[in-house]
Amino acid sequence: MSRTVFINGRFYQQPTSGQQRYGREVVRQIDAELAQRGSPARWILLTPPGTEQVALQHIEQRSVGPLSGHAWDQVTFYRHARGGSALNLNGSGPVLHRRQVVVIHDAAVYRHPEHFSRAYGLAHRTLGRLLARSARIATVSRFSQRELAKVFGVSPDAMVLAPNGGDHLTAEGDPSIVASLGLSDTPYFLILGNLTRNKNVAVAVRALGLLGEGRVKVVAVGSLNAALFGDAGLPVSRDLLMPGRLSDLEVVGLMQQARALVFPSIYEGFGIPPLEAMTNACPVLASSIPAVEEVCGDAAAYFDPHDEAGLARLMIQAVEDTPWRDRMAMAGSKRVTHFRWAVPARALMDACEALC
Repeated sequence: MSRTVFINGRFYQQPTSGQQRYGREVVRQIDAELAQRGSPARWILLTPPGTEQVALQHIEQRSVGPLSGHAWDQVTFYRHARGGSALNLNGSGPVLHRRQVVVIHDAAVYRHPEHFSRAYGLAHRTLGRLLARSARIATVSRFSQRELAKVFGVSPDAMVLAPNGGDHLTAEGDPSIVASLGLSDTPYFLILGNLTRNKNVAVAVRALGLLGEGRVKVVAVGSLNAALFGDAGLPVSRDLLMPGRLSDLEVVGLMQQARALVFPSIYEGFGIPPLEAMTNACPVLASSIPAVEEVCGDAAAYFDPHDEAGLARLMIQAVEDTPWRDRMAMAGSKRVTHFRWAVPARALMDACEALC
């Protein structure tokens, strides 16, 4: 058996959302760890044809084909990785491989199937159960360990804990995005993530209605893929701006002038946006669900995800109470220091090297 770890890099062909961010940052950090500590294994990133060349110093990148999507995972990646161990960072992997680590970020397709299209939900529920029989499962929070353990019928301790980091959006932001969206003289709140029903943007829109038209704006950054997730069920509001996907620098620019990040999700396995906001001194208003409370601790102000009145009260406080907002930003800046990408990279390296 080869002492080689093959990384599944199919996510490099996907738009960067939470799970793709995880994959990119973990690969970048593994590359840095290889420079510092070395490894008994050789590390190779396999990507589908046409994938960007990733800036790596110690991980070899190979473009292999044919096929694409899940077929690439099950056939092409498996064929090229079967001689070593494999690392899959994005919830998928070849079911026939017997020496692999698969990161499954949450149990959303099992706990809330109504948030996904029937085809997507069925495919991912089946794939997850098959992988749990043959692969070493990793996940991103204690909450997700417990959830996936119940779904798969295994011990939580059998899973690798490899949480997200928050130390990636640290560059100076692009403040021009604020003016380009017409927000220079208007207090606004920021929501980040794909506009799916699970992200619960609708509760923020209803809260806007309670505040009165034109008083504040909500900027929801992300895309809506109705084919995978269905429509987001959003009420109509002139105070909701949906600019689509933005660059990291534009997102940071918005964070640095927002009254707060609103994170209203109904279900999460972790939740990266609150950490991104905390990194940039942006207060966080978050739904009181277990994974988010695990991540944010006492550095966020919480509301019930179905209570628009509770969220509206917090939004008013964030607009009117500057000292409170400053205290929340300071608490977030301290909290985010506990989440670094080196942590999941080291945990996943150890798990993969053990399989070698």
